[in-house]
Amino acid sequence: MNKRRRIQLTLFIDEKQSAAIERIRQKFNPLQYRLIRAHVTLCREDEIESFDNVIYNLTSQVLPKISICFGKATRFSEGNGVLLPANDILHSFRTLRSQVLYGIIEAPRNHEPHITLMHPRNSICTDDIFQQIIKNQLTHHYHFWKG
Repeated sequence: MNKRRRIQLTLFIDEKQSAAIERIRQKFNPLQYRLIRAHVTLCREDEIESFDNVIYNLTSQVLPKISICFGKATRFSEGNGVLLPANDILHSFRTLRSQVLYGIIEAPRNHEPHITLMHPRNSICTDDIFQQIIKNQLTHHYHFWKG
């Protein structure tokens, strides 16, 4: 069996800040929880095919510190998935994407950052589960930077 590895650029949420999110993911989406920690996808695999250029851009530029404020849990994909959508001005996120993809993609698509709590590929959110999720007190403001 040929298992395909997915390659993407990811902004991981600090473990101290992600405890409540990880508890939700572990309880309601254990497969995704085991696959990858809570994160925000910066660039998808189709955007980073020129990986050497991506590495050069990551190591040769001063990349901005970014902060993202996320909204309340929202269902998506016919209600099967749950995510926290970004709800603020995303200038710093878009600037970071442009810098990482410099010389690779002239005009990167408008990718909306989010944190997936339940991925519809390997979980199904019910009304009861969603009610349990929205009762949690989640941190909604996260900082990311190259350290």
